[in-house]
Amino acid sequence: MDTATTIRKTIRFRGRSFLALVLAPEAPLAAWLTEFDVLRERSPSFFVNRPLVLDVGALDLDREALQTLVADLYARKVRVLGIEGAKASALGFGLPPGLSGGRVVDDIPAPEDETPAVGGAAAAPAGPPPQVPVPAVAPALYIEAPVRSGQSVMYPEGDVTIVGSVASGAEIVAGGSIHVYGALRGRAMAGCTGNPKARIFAQKFEAELVAIDGLYQIADELNPELRGRPVQIRLEDDTIYMSALD
Repeated sequence: MDTATTIRKTIRFRGRSFLALVLAPEAPLAAWLTEFDVLRERSPSFFVNRPLVLDVGALDLDREALQTLVADLYARKVRVLGIEGAKASALGFGLPPGLSGGRVVDDIPAPEDETPAVGGAAAAPAGPPPQVPVPAVAPALYIEAPVRSGQSVMYPEGDVTIVGSVASGAEIVAGGSIHVYGALRGRAMAGCTGNPKARIFAQKFEAELVAIDGLYQIADELNPELRGRPVQIRLEDDTIYMSALD
């Protein structure tokens, strides 16, 4: 009796790219964790279901110290998918895998302050924001529609232009500059791939957060005299400057 043998075709490998949040602790770790806790209190849902890579290249951690840091973050409901910049001797069983070779992307800061107003309730944690489809290859991304609350536009390849408004709770992340021909009420993060020359332009400035090349300011730190006006935002000498365009 013949026995039929089924031979599978060559295993297919697929490439896929994900934009992950990179968290880079600084020494002393106790003080950094304290600042991190303040950030989490302002935006408790920001890290929920977000892929996160821990960059410890600025620290000299042995395995025990690295395990403690990962455990401290886990206790804060932060799940580390991989570790970058760690010594080979510090990695091993029980720790996330080591990563290398990723394209340089700045930290994505926490969004708006989610602390409830008097008599109000805090926003409930939500899953990752829905993504707006992005063309595979293009020198710039143009969106001729409003970006609604909860939507996230991520385009590290270049500039992003929104012909419409960006609602509160929405976010725009660009490798180049961001142009909003409408009200900017959400979060705008330009120069996310290490581009300090990137700028942010808004026809009506009411942002919850702005960032250029990893440096950011939240709503409480923004100049109230610029709210509701056309504004340009730039970075010089690691300082964010804002100026009215009217």
